[in-house]
Amino acid sequence: MRILVAEDDEPVASFLSKSLEAEQYAVDVAADGEEANYMAETYDYDLVILDINLPKKTGFEVLEDVRQKKPDLAILVLTGNTEVPDRVKGLDLGADDYLTKPFSLAELSARIRALLRRRGRPFEAVLKVDDLVLDRVQRVARRGEQLIELTPKEFGLLEYLMRNAGRRVTRGMIVENVWNLGFDTMTNVVDVYINYLRKKIDAGNEYKLIRTIRGVGYQIGRAEQKAAAHAQ
Repeated sequence: MRILVAEDDEPVASFLSKSLEAEQYAVDVAADGEEANYMAETYDYDLVILDINLPKKTGFEVLEDVRQKKPDLAILVLTGNTEVPDRVKGLDLGADDYLTKPFSLAELSARIRALLRRRGRPFEAVLKVDDLVLDRVQRVARRGEQLIELTPKEFGLLEYLMRNAGRRVTRGMIVENVWNLGFDTMTNVVDVYINYLRKKIDAGNEYKLIRTIRGVGYQIGRAEQKAAAHAQ
């Protein structure tokens, strides 16, 4: 699950990024309003944490622009202003929730989970491929009865594969969507992380779910299931 943090205060941005990554979210950071606007409209995020007092373009302006183009994107506004009119303005412009600074990480995490649960958009909280289950809200992965411990990047990679279950995804697609880079110089890193996932998900299981598609990339799901689907 991907979150964009739009925050110009570097210590706060770093704290948010590290804290959310520790909860296995994939996090990108934008340091000004123009960058936040571009990233929110260009990339596929599940949620945006938006500070109001951004340079170059205010959070209110970003909120208004992004909401017009992505009406279903979850947006949580951060503000250091406790005045009611500012909070009302943010909600009227389309914010789903707001949080005043200073805030506790526990409350922020709870609000994020609540937003992701209730957003009225095509969002699957739980992804399933055969006996592999990924809970995107609780950040838990299991295969059968076995709990699988994943790093944030492993979780992001598995989430992307499962969202595209049955489809062939290239290394370049994975780099762009999981590492948020528009080039393929990191494709060797993809192979390394795929091997990490295989050891945690497929090792010791009769059916191997992560498959290499020669000359293309990877695919998750049983080969016989895909063949059966084509036969129907």
